Amino acid sequence: MPAQPRHVHPTAPLAPRALLTGDPGRALTLAQLLIREPKMFNHNRGLWGYSGPASDGELLTIMSHGIGGPSAAIVLEELCDLGLERAVRIGSCGALSPELKLGDLVCASEVIGADGTSKALVGESKLTPDLQLTALLTEAADHAGPIVSADLFYERGEQRVESWRGLGAIAVEMEAAALLAVAQLRSVQIAVMLIVSDASAGAGERLEGIALERATERLGQAGSAALLAE
Repeated sequence: MPAQPRHVHPTAPLAPRALLTGDPGRALTLAQLLIREPKMFNHNRGLWGYSGPASDGELLTIMSHGIGGPSAAIVLEELCDLGLERAVRIGSCGALSPELKLGDLVCASEVIGADGTSKALVGESKLTPDLQLTALLTEAADHAGPIVSADLFYERGEQRVESWRGLGAIAVEMEAAALLAVAQLRSVQIAVMLIVSDASAGAGERLEGIALERATERLGQAGSAALLAE
């Protein structure tokens, strides 16, 4: 009998498809928007998750994975143990390209791992999201291109940020590389769609209020539509 997950304690069925997000509040908001009669899938350790029928009548799970690569990797490993097959990370990012505006949706064509977790898992600098899911997400995105995953939210100085721009990254966040590394090892399909919530890699203006709510709804709908179309 397989070992029970240590951090995810299911209280409802896990769907084979899921939206993964760092923020438990975002998971709750999108569960109320995208799932009919959502049931709490997990509340252990504050990692809120919900399962229920999506618009196509089949189960969808929306699960929070916390902040940073280590937490995200733990959650995905345990979801894989429970039967997850494909997922879309829906989160927020800081802009590295001046073309990105607050509230825009960015689909990651590849993820540059500048974090410790992905390097510990696969030792690669660039990871490729699932091509089919990425193609579907690109149709709903305002921008598509490489992004970078880093360990620090509050960067010190511009040297690392400039090096990411030099590699072609258009946005930065903290969890995508770790998720893709686990996905590679566990043979699950994962793609990435993000809201631009911070200008200038987190050092400038921030998306808030009703604008953030509307962008979050658009993000969830795009991620859900990609999963339902698969």
